[in-house]
Formats: sequence, C-alpha cells, structure tokens
Amino acid sequence: MPQRITTGYRALVEAAEREVETLSVDQAAARLGADDVVFVDLRDPRELEREGRLPGAFHCPRGMLEFWIDPDSPYHKPVFAEDKAFVF
Repeated sequence: MPQRITTGYRALVEAAEREVETLSVDQAAARLGADDVVFVDLRDPRELEREGRLPGAFHCPRGMLEFWIDPDSPYHKPVFAEDKAFVF
C-alpha cells in the first residue's frame, strides 16, 4: 500500500516559519553572551572536530533536536526547559 502523506513539507515549513524568528548573522552575533540566550550548535560531531566550536554554545546533533527538546522524551535535556531564547 502506498504511503499517504497528509501534510507535505511545504505546509510543515510554513507552519514552522510562523513560529520562529529568523535572525541575520549580525543580529545573532549581537546576542552572543547574553544571559537570556542559549546558542545551540546543530552540527555533526565530525564538523565540530574539523571546524571548531562556537564558544559557549550548547551542542545538540541535529538528529536529536526534537528528542532533546521534548520534556516527555526520555532523552530530554534540561537546558531546553530554561526560560531563554534559543538561537540555532
């Protein structure tokens, strides 16, 4: 039986874009070091080894993001429960 997708990728992306604020590089850089902001580095561990880390950023591999953010997940990370803005 063929798979039936009820919500296509365009609708998912549009819904996400309504919920997030997109920052320019300059806007993001201006928030570095702020107490109410957590930078989250989504790169693969091999990329971090090759390219270096963003000082002070929390590392979360992209494939784990939804699991680590969800408080009902057994993989939840407390950093994502903080009352802060997150810059990915």
